[in-house]
Amino acid sequence: MNTIGRLVVIVLFEGVDLLDVTGPPEVFSLARRETDEAAGYDVVLAAESTAPVTTAAGVRVLPDVTFDELSTRSVDTLVVPGAVEVDRQRRVRALTDPAVVARVKQLAGQTRRIASVCVGAHILAAAGLLDGKRATTHWSTTRQLADDHPAVEVDGDPIFIREGDVWTGAGISACLDLSLALIADDLGEDVALRVARQLVMYLKRPSGQSQFSVPLRHRSASRRVEDLRQYVLRHIGEPLTVADLAARAHVSDRQLTRIFKNELGTTPHAYVESARVEMARQQLEATDVTLERVASLCGFGTVDTLVRAFRRRLDTTPTEYRRRFRTRPGPERGGHGPARGLPEA
Repeated sequence: MNTIGRLVVIVLFEGVDLLDVTGPPEVFSLARRETDEAAGYDVVLAAESTAPVTTAAGVRVLPDVTFDELSTRSVDTLVVPGAVEVDRQRRVRALTDPAVVARVKQLAGQTRRIASVCVGAHILAAAGLLDGKRATTHWSTTRQLADDHPAVEVDGDPIFIREGDVWTGAGISACLDLSLALIADDLGEDVALRVARQLVMYLKRPSGQSQFSVPLRHRSASRRVEDLRQYVLRHIGEPLTVADLAARAHVSDRQLTRIFKNELGTTPHAYVESARVEMARQQLEATDVTLERVASLCGFGTVDTLVRAFRRRLDTTPTEYRRRFRTRPGPERGGHGPARGLPEA
């Protein structure tokens, strides 16, 4: 097997998610096109044998090499995709074949960098590669990952997380963001941004960006909390203190906090901040309003408060976010014009 540039090995096994397997090679191939050949990547699909592997989508994929053929090779990047099963109640469970786990653990010893895609994090965890590390996975299996592997600090919000030479990505299209981040780490931001443009992605998303917008990720079974949630979205520019929300719900501050924790998994203050950051993201993506105006429209009050919230929630600044995600010239300039509200959930 002759390789040029960095050797990237993608683990292949029966029932694997198709996009997890095909997405990263497309991104890495574009990196080669955007640079000289020697600085690019050589991507191979590895399996137990070279027989066709049937993916979860029913599409059969041919491996390039066997695991045994890689036993003496130095691997630059090992990419581990995942597989799931869904029961009759539509509950999703990540699968971890012990044979695949053993192969990943073996290959990890000869690899510079390891990355999981989507529920592939469960395979890394089963191999002991995430112990003591912060990691993410697809939102539908975060509870399973935390329950099965208590030594792993599971964070189901970011689209990807880096812990030294171990990277974990959310699912499923976030495999593109993860691959772009790996390219940026190797070849620089400029190359990664050029690849993102070739993919018709509006630049690459920072790791701290959430898998969900606030209206999508918070659903409540309680009508009272749902009404409060909708009230927050409609009055995002107002103070919205815990006391105000508690009075509206006719409960004490302490009781409101307990209700939010039980039903939304967060505090009233944290929910309001998340909603304000979401509103600010929309303003930064689609309008030209100043940061001062964004802070005012979204209820932050000051630019400093806006910046701190962005750093806390997205691990970036409003200015950097706008530079990365600006989509089109907005109708509002110089801080004038009505705000574009959050979508109804």
